[in-house]
This record gives sequence, C-alpha cells and structure tokens, in this order.
Amino acid sequence: MALFEPFPNYIWNLSVAIAMESGGQIGEIVDMCQPIRDAAASGADAGTPQFMAQWVAMADKLLALAAEDEQRGRAFSASNKLERAALYLFTAERMQGHGHPGRRETYAKAREAFDRSTLLGKIDRERVEIPLSSGTMPALYTRAAGEGRRPVVVYCNGLDSCKELLYWSRLPEALARRGISTLCVDQPGSGEALRLQGLPVDPHSEHWASSAVDWLEQQDDVDPDRVGMTGISLGGHFAPRAVAHEPRFASGAVWGANHDWAEVQQKRLRREGENPVPHYWAHVMWAFGASDMDEFHEKSRDMTLDGVMERIRVPFLVTHGEKDRQISVDYAHRSFDQLTNSLRRELKLFTAREGGVEHVGADNMAYGRDYIADWFADTLGGRTA
Repeated sequence: MALFEPFPNYIWNLSVAIAMESGGQIGEIVDMCQPIRDAAASGADAGTPQFMAQWVAMADKLLALAAEDEQRGRAFSASNKLERAALYLFTAERMQGHGHPGRRETYAKAREAFDRSTLLGKIDRERVEIPLSSGTMPALYTRAAGEGRRPVVVYCNGLDSCKELLYWSRLPEALARRGISTLCVDQPGSGEALRLQGLPVDPHSEHWASSAVDWLEQQDDVDPDRVGMTGISLGGHFAPRAVAHEPRFASGAVWGANHDWAEVQQKRLRREGENPVPHYWAHVMWAFGASDMDEFHEKSRDMTLDGVMERIRVPFLVTHGEKDRQISVDYAHRSFDQLTNSLRRELKLFTAREGGVEHVGADNMAYGRDYIADWFADTLGGRTA
C-alpha cells in the first residue's frame, strides 16, 4: 500500500491523500492538482497560494451546482456537493500560512457549506459548544441509534486537523454502527477554537477533555460509565494524557502514537522526518500562542508521555503505521511498553499486508477506522456484528 503522490513533495501529497480518504472525488482531485504540479516543485511552502486558488475554484463550482440542486428540491444531491466543497475549502485553508490573504474567508465559506450540508442532508451530526475555563470547545456530536443511555467516544484533533476532518475520517460512522456515539472536538489550538477564539494549545489535555466528559454527563442519551477517548496524529499524545489523568474515561486508543512530541520538534529542527503542513514553524507558534521559537519550545518542552502511560489503568490501544514518515514507529512501542498498569493493553502496527502504513493511515484509513471502532465496541460494550 502506498500514498498517492501526484506532487514532488510529501506535505502536498499528504493533504491530497487526506482529502481522498475524506470523501473527495478522484476526478475532481486530478483536475485540481494537474495545473499546480510545477508550483509544487518549488517546495512545500512556496506554491500554497496556487494550491488554494485551484481548490477554491473547484469548491465554488460545487457550491453553484449545489444551489441548482437545491432550487429543484434535490436536497440530498445538494448536500453531497456541499460536503465536497467544504472538504476542498478546509483543505485549501489548512495549506496556507498564518495570516495568508483569503485564509479567513476560505475557512468561513467552508464552515457555512458544511453546516448547510448537515441541514439539507439530514446528517447525524449536531454542532455543540462545550464550556471551557476560557471560551468554548466547538464539537460535532454524532448519536448512535437506539433507546436508553449509550457509550460515547471523545475524538480529538491533531496539530492541524479540525472536527470536520475528524467526522470525515468516518470513525463516527463506524462507531455509530457499533452502537457508540462520538463527540468530535475542536480542542484549544485547533479548528474553530484556534481560528475564531484564539485559544492556543493546552498541552494538559485533561483540562479540556474533562470538560467534554462534564458535558456528556449532562446528556440523557449518554452512559457516563462508558466514555472513551481517542485522538489522531498529535491527538495520539493528547488522548493518553487525558485518559491517564481523568478517571472517568473507561477506555482509550490512539490513531498514531505520539509519545514524545517535544523530542519530535528537535528532530524536525534537524530535518529528520516529514512535516505535516507547509509553513510548519509559523503554524506551531500560532497554534501554541508563542511569539518566537524559544517560547514555542518552552511551551511544548514537557510534551512527553514518559511517566504518564503508567498512570493509565483502563483498557488502552496503541495503533501506528509501520512506515509513518512523520512520527517514528518506535514511539508506538514506547507507549505500549509503558502501559504497565492498564487493565488490557494492545499494540497494533499496520503493515503492507493490509495498508494504513503511512501517518494515521493516510494511504488507507479503513483499517485504522475499523480496528479502533472494534476496540471501543469490545471495551465499552458496543457490538462488532
């Protein structure tokens, strides 16, 4: 299994692969990528305005086609086009540097398309706001069908994702099929929390994860004794920390182990491993609310799970792709080896036999999605068949 690589640099290819795994149509993606192949040759950062122009143009075409569907009363067809328009707009926005012209407007257009699609398509995702000590944590709540109180999983972002991309990973759909609801969160430093409220990363993830549990405990359809937590990419650092420090979590999992993120920054300074987004150092300083590199490294210096994994007492799953070019597979072994007090621990490495070998399964998210969904069905009392 290999990553689809239309461009000569990893970062652009990663964005395209994520868009494909999130519901993009291959023909539309080819049409967007072909005109900017030369721009990509200048490096990951230089050509991002051209990237945005092509992807926004495709989104605008889909928005116009969706409006035509809606005028004819074809709401489901309109919703399908709005989904892809929102996806392409979020992808275009994510590729830009902080403060890049048009970035704010592109993000607003993406959110509007996503919300309109939810309404027209009658999609099972409710936008909610969870109170924090400062501001709120916007989230998408997907309810599993059925009566009574059901288990639920809190699903958090990595460094550069958003709750909409979490939803499009289709893990909420896989969990709902197994009788488990999902709360996809834009925690501080990501998505709306960063862009619209200016809330920076809080490395102490138990703060905002505990607020999510507080909110869930107030919902009539949630079983408070069956709440799990997972995260993707840098969420593979946040989720274990939250489960270690918040005793109300009954199970945990990571989609990509991110055991020592402080160490990863030192590796990136030495150009070891790939970056997840263009304009990387500007992005992390923005996400962490740091004015310079020294302040960023100070804010992130304690982001290691050494001494944290041992605190986890509930069932916990570590997954990782064996050919992850961003985060070493060694971190997966380190996290698993330190789960010495977990009631039940498991390590799953995705190999060439099945796929999902790249960072968080960007080459094929199906295997990670199903494996994590089955894990929570087993440990939170859902169903696997």
